Amino acid sequence: MRSDLTSRFGVHPTMLPQWKHALLEGASGVFVRGGKKPPAVDEELGKDLHAKIGG
Repeated sequence: MRSDLTSRFGVHPTMLPQWKHALLEGASGVFVRGGKKPPAVDEELGKDLHAKIGG
């Protein structure tokens, strides 16, 4: 299943588990009131994603 998704969307296979982990760790914060700080951003991952989308 993972290989199907990575080839379909053109992402590196290690990115899917990282995204899943980030979702599971932070998704509940979307529904909590009170101004909780957003999770830290992985700068290297951001650079990699920007390189892929041409940003």
